[in-house]
Amino acid sequence: MPALKYWLWLSDAGVSSRAKTSLLRRYGGAEEAFYAPEGEFKSLEGISPAEAALLERRDLSRTDRIIDTCAGQGIRIVTLQDAAYPKRLRQIFAPPPVLYVRGRLPAVDEIPLIAVIGTRKASPYGLKMAREIAWQISRCGGLVVSGLTHGIDAAAARGALLAGGSCVGVLGTPHGAENSGLQADVAAAGALISEYAPGVRPQSHFFRERNRITAGLSVGVVVVEAPEKSGALLFAAEAVEQGKEIFAVPGNADAENCAGSLALLKEGARLVTCGREVMSEFEALYPDKIRLTGELPPPEEASAPAREDGPPRREEKAAPAQKSVDKEKDTGYIDWKEQLAALTEPQLKIVTAIGKDAAHIDDIIEATGLSAAVVLTQLTVLEIKGYIRRGPGRRILLNVSKK
Repeated sequence: MPALKYWLWLSDAGVSSRAKTSLLRRYGGAEEAFYAPEGEFKSLEGISPAEAALLERRDLSRTDRIIDTCAGQGIRIVTLQDAAYPKRLRQIFAPPPVLYVRGRLPAVDEIPLIAVIGTRKASPYGLKMAREIAWQISRCGGLVVSGLTHGIDAAAARGALLAGGSCVGVLGTPHGAENSGLQADVAAAGALISEYAPGVRPQSHFFRERNRITAGLSVGVVVVEAPEKSGALLFAAEAVEQGKEIFAVPGNADAENCAGSLALLKEGARLVTCGREVMSEFEALYPDKIRLTGELPPPEEASAPAREDGPPRREEKAAPAQKSVDKEKDTGYIDWKEQLAALTEPQLKIVTAIGKDAAHIDDIIEATGLSAAVVLTQLTVLEIKGYIRRGPGRRILLNVSKK
């Protein structure tokens, strides 16, 4: 624990990742850097005069507060010297000195992690492909890495969770800066990572720096949909520098959202149309992890939009035309009694645990006895089908017909 405060000092020093790397290369560790001779920081390559001045303060005043905040929020602190720190990430140019982790960090170096990325302003086609590709990656034994931003990244994370797999989310902000339901779901089923200590003021360049971590954790990157000038292309460039495999999904030649993706294909990215094709490229490297036997069923739940008049019914005969005298049902809700038969056993447990009032996700997990991953996956399925809706504070409500 005594050495931890020096790693937190370096993490929270307010200097660039390049400056932190210069310190560690020169002194070998955070504690050694902290006790370096006064005035020596300004002579190191990669450290600006302003950064040297910040480091010379050698301010440890926030370290205890960071430790207490992380303990209170269930955030695990993993330093560059810890055995739990991913070796794959340690090998990049500027690995973060500290990872702040919510959830359970998987055995990154033993699993094929695939980053699925793309534009925030995704088309319906792009969202569908992101969900299905992530779904298949998870079903084939891979693990999806996502920046969790709106559009392609978020759709990929949902696809992975829907497949019953986990996901690693890499934040461009400190924990708590954006408390989205998706972040909470990823932390419950996998891991949510930030290199920034709680309480750090978010900066715009954090999102660019996040790319090196997301790419560093991955063995391959799938660009689903990216315009000509896109952050996804900057991500791909970072991944190329790290020696990662680059894949791209084809799109319409005249679609603005696909211009960057098509450019990557012209430059040598591997063309893929499903997650199974991505994972086949790593089968030889991970023979005990990847499963490619048989055809994968299409993730209908991942691609089918929620209907306003309730969940889609399968293998049912077409309903007779409604009589003009019949009273039209309220839209946005389902007739619960008519739909119970379509639920699986885990889904029945979940809706029973929700009851008439809004129920917190943690209470649902406890009441059902199911794992967090199963509950989160089935909640996503139930939401897509229209059985439930999400309320504030991670609470779930049933879409029961109005009477």
